[in-house]
Amino acid sequence: MAEAGTPAGGGQSLYAAREKVYPREIDGRFARLRVLSVWALLGIFYLLPWLHWSGRQAVLFDLPARKFFIFGLVFWPQDFIFLTWLLIIAALSLFFFTAVGGRLWCGYACPQTVWTESFLWMERFAEGDRNARVKLDRAPWSGNKLARKSLKQFMWVTFALWTGFTFVGYFTPIHTLAEGVMTWTLGPWEMFWILFYGFATYGNAGYLREQVCKYMCPYARFQSAMFDRDTLIITYDDERGEPRGARKRGTDPRSEGKGDCIDCTWCVQVCPTGIDIRQGLQIECIACAACVDACDEVMDKMGSPRGLIRYTTENALKHKPSRILRPRVLIYGGLLLALTAGFVVALMLRSPVSLDVLRDRNSLYRITDDGQVDNVYTLRILNKTESAQRFRIEARGASALTLLPQREYAVASGEVYSLPLRVRRAAYDPVGPETIEITVRSVDDPEVSYTTDARFLAPAK
Repeated sequence: MAEAGTPAGGGQSLYAAREKVYPREIDGRFARLRVLSVWALLGIFYLLPWLHWSGRQAVLFDLPARKFFIFGLVFWPQDFIFLTWLLIIAALSLFFFTAVGGRLWCGYACPQTVWTESFLWMERFAEGDRNARVKLDRAPWSGNKLARKSLKQFMWVTFALWTGFTFVGYFTPIHTLAEGVMTWTLGPWEMFWILFYGFATYGNAGYLREQVCKYMCPYARFQSAMFDRDTLIITYDDERGEPRGARKRGTDPRSEGKGDCIDCTWCVQVCPTGIDIRQGLQIECIACAACVDACDEVMDKMGSPRGLIRYTTENALKHKPSRILRPRVLIYGGLLLALTAGFVVALMLRSPVSLDVLRDRNSLYRITDDGQVDNVYTLRILNKTESAQRFRIEARGASALTLLPQREYAVASGEVYSLPLRVRRAAYDPVGPETIEITVRSVDDPEVSYTTDARFLAPAK
């Protein structure tokens, strides 16, 4: 019989068992920047649901009520265009920053990176540094090993459940959610999503870790389409570092026929995905710059200049001039600036009321006995304000228009109010068919209004 992992017909298996990565902790300017980023992003995520704005939760996506509160703004399903717009801006931002600085998103802001860093901190707290963790995993089970592993699992599970609770707190008011958890009266859907999101956080950040980046994330596969020879990447300087070899501190490596790299493998030990940056740019590299900090520390100890592993461009490595402002960067930047400016302007000009006008399809128009022509419409008014409003309907065209009925309509906050409207004018007016403007205006606040066009049909004279 064939051995496990070996094809029955012989030959080499395409499956390779995972080798656990034990990232070494390192200090340096990029490590400190990454820690700052993790604290800032996690702080925003965990604290934002607890903030209040005008007597309600500052950020709340209330799906049952179909309201989305973001500080002072209230969005409705009809405002879905803004979400689409925002996603386009986010995608274009990713293209822009990748073209300029490589995988900055992956190294400093990706949720997988942020939560993995957090789980690694807890693992180091419970089990010790890299060497201690390797030794602990290889040691037989004992009271010390059980205690350390149990402490780690307790911290992981607690943190993952808190993450799931916070995530659901963006969709269910978090104070109500907390009360439900404390009194064991939580709804089944809230409980499901807390456990589901907690389990996903625990699995991705605790166990899968670098495998998510290496095998599951599509970004690593298409990043090359956004790279060029002037994109900043983390790379090893072969010309300076080779040939590798150990040497005494303070000695000139060239006098021994060696490069600056002493082959200490610190750059490999600190890598969260377990790659060797000295083999060139690889899709597994998330640009966290841990190898840069590690190599700089070694170079300082050896008395050699920093930068053997550094942020640079392919052109710079080949002693060619590098350009930050180049066509793709200018195009990405211009589009991003235009879309962002348009988004801000559209958001500021967003109307607190919307109006849809639908023509009656049963008849084009109707001529009355007194020589008038009627067009019938169905109006749908959506009140996006936080309070009930009384609305009046106005119509304007090239000729005098009469509206039937003429009255006020009370529309509650968030209500979609439908009403029939008959628009009348002289039947054989020289204008003939025309485009008219129909406006809905609040009696309580005249600034709350919305105007849309409609087609008025009439017989030609």
